[in-house]
Amino acid sequence: MPEIKTRDVVKGTIKTLDRAAVAGERMKQAYVRTKDKAEHGVYAAESAPEEYAADRVSGGVETATYEAAHQLDKRGRKAVKTTKDNIAAVREQMEQKRADQPKRVAQKQAEKTAKQKAANAVHSPEPVSASTGSGDTARLSIRSTNRKPSAIKTADRGRKGIRQTAKSTGKATVKSAKGTVKTIQRFIKTAEQTARTTVKTTQVTAQAAQKSAQTAAKASYRAAQAAKAAARKSAEAAKATAKATVSAVKAIIAGTKALITALLSGGWIAVVIILIIVLLGCAVSLFGGGSSSNSYTPVSAEVEAYEPLIRQYAAQHGIPEYVELIKAVMMQESGGRGNDPMQASECGYNTRYPNSLNGITDPEYSIDVGIQNLAACLSAAEVENPIDMEHIKLALQGYNFGNGYISWAKSNYGGYSYANAVEFSTTQAERLGWSSYGDTQYVNHVLRYYPYGRAFTSGGNQAIVEVALTQLDNEGGEPYWSWYGFDSRVEWCACFVSWCADQCGYIDSGIIPKFSLVSDGVAWFSGNDQWQDRSYEPSAGDLIFFDWDSDGSPDHVGIVEKCENGIVYTVEGNSGDACKQHQYAVGSSSVYGYGMPAY
Repeated sequence: MPEIKTRDVVKGTIKTLDRAAVAGERMKQAYVRTKDKAEHGVYAAESAPEEYAADRVSGGVETATYEAAHQLDKRGRKAVKTTKDNIAAVREQMEQKRADQPKRVAQKQAEKTAKQKAANAVHSPEPVSASTGSGDTARLSIRSTNRKPSAIKTADRGRKGIRQTAKSTGKATVKSAKGTVKTIQRFIKTAEQTARTTVKTTQVTAQAAQKSAQTAAKASYRAAQAAKAAARKSAEAAKATAKATVSAVKAIIAGTKALITALLSGGWIAVVIILIIVLLGCAVSLFGGGSSSNSYTPVSAEVEAYEPLIRQYAAQHGIPEYVELIKAVMMQESGGRGNDPMQASECGYNTRYPNSLNGITDPEYSIDVGIQNLAACLSAAEVENPIDMEHIKLALQGYNFGNGYISWAKSNYGGYSYANAVEFSTTQAERLGWSSYGDTQYVNHVLRYYPYGRAFTSGGNQAIVEVALTQLDNEGGEPYWSWYGFDSRVEWCACFVSWCADQCGYIDSGIIPKFSLVSDGVAWFSGNDQWQDRSYEPSAGDLIFFDWDSDGSPDHVGIVEKCENGIVYTVEGNSGDACKQHQYAVGSSSVYGYGMPAY
């Protein structure tokens, strides 16, 4: 609460004290004059007996006047003291910050003082008895009595000063009270504003809480919908798995029937051996072979829908027992979608449509041309039956590269290998000025959809080894570090591993990271829970990391070729600035650990 401003009240009271002091001084002077006159009158009476009566009357009046002045002076002093006491009270009340007290005390004291002064002023002059004498003397005495003496006038002025003091004090008190009222009004206004602000804040908080509740409700609803959708997807996945299993069984049965038909000429012993191999393939396809690379992936419903046409044209082109292989090729080429599901537009057997990508716009014609082309590849590769995987690989890669690859691979390497597929692709790309040529991983890509083909081929981990072996004796690190993006030679062992992985498509598929720092390779495999320490017996295709100084920091990396009889065989880049083969004992102190790609 703000302090009450009482400066004007105190100033007015001091002025009143000054006036009272002046009035008291004047009364003293009147008293002195009256005393002198009284003494003069006594002396005059002794010298002039005839004026004695009048002097006595006059002396009595002056004596009474003197007494009245004395009493008035006494009361004035008392008034001054009272006023001082009032000022002290006002100051004390001002210090205690009690806004309402000064108004009541000052007003009450002013009223009491005014009443007392008025009463004293009226009753203080005592009546004067006139002595018997002449008429003139009596009239003079009466006139003198009726006339207000100077002391009474002085008293009147004192009363007037008191009234003015009371009035000033009252006005100051009222002014102070008004200030207090204004202060209270300001407090009330501030309280009202605070209340309005509080109400507004409460409303905003309530609205925010309501909005949060609505958001939470919406989130819960979305979560419930997502859960329902997930449940539907799980159910659909279960149905798809069941359908896939049925399709796999059907495919195996169909393949077995085709094998029996195709191999009757080979005698019952050959049939039994092949059936055992097929059943082994069935077990691998249905229950998995311990690795995702060896598991069978069913073809799509779109491919299955084309089975009647596939059987029709397979029989027409002399390969009725290869229906499952044809379906695997279609799955890899298009998934059974589009107007050219066998992607046969660029094939030489296409005579109706442009020999450009997706030139064929008739799915049945695409199947006809594609099967005719595959039959030619199987014949050129000298494939004997649906499980002759050695020659089927050559035929499949020829379907992707063109028949020219088959004759080239047979004349130069005696057949298919992933390494010569990479070599042929690189050579053709350079000759044509293309960035790449065909799919070097085409064989593995198709065989994952072949019901029993994966049981007779090595996993994808062998491909990177075959690529690495083709680079033996390469010196200087080209093209590995320039392929990576460096402008000049760097320590290139990690660049070599990354280049080999890229040739197999492992970087694009996320199986192996692209890295030029050995420590980055360690961090990637460790972070993906694909890391083993030096005591591990690695498999072909694993990456081997070395710590030459045994200081806990990896220094070098290579590719595991194989592990036999406690010996790890490797292919390493930047070994004496060349690609070389080495071998180490399992658990060697030079080995830092192994990265295990999920082929």
